[in-house]
Amino acid sequence: MLRIFALLLAGIALYFIIVAGILRFYPDDPEQMNWQIREAFNAKYIQSLEQEPKVQQQQVIERLGGPDITRAYRKDGVVYQLLYYRTHRAIADGITTEDECTPLLFIDRQLVAIGNEAIDLYEQQRPSAH
Repeated sequence: MLRIFALLLAGIALYFIIVAGILRFYPDDPEQMNWQIREAFNAKYIQSLEQEPKVQQQQVIERLGGPDITRAYRKDGVVYQLLYYRTHRAIADGITTEDECTPLLFIDRQLVAIGNEAIDLYEQQRPSAH
């Protein structure tokens, strides 16, 4: 009985060592994910950003890859970028639209807002077209 228990513990320990190795040496790569998993991955990561005090644009791009949609402008030497990452599907038509994404607003490459707040801030600061 003691031998079976020791083998069981060794098996559990080996399992955790293998899982830790996989997580350490094979990080998530959004480019290799199917669309359902990528949407969930994007949503979870973006949600975690709300807890972070200072997030740089490069950090987000390194983790999520390039955005699905981008809008940007420069005003008084300040760069405003609205990056959209798909987090849910509205219509299975093969086209990603803004309503299927979560927007992230970066001002001079630092995250300042997420979601509707990001859109509102972006629009408030945008120069009017004459």
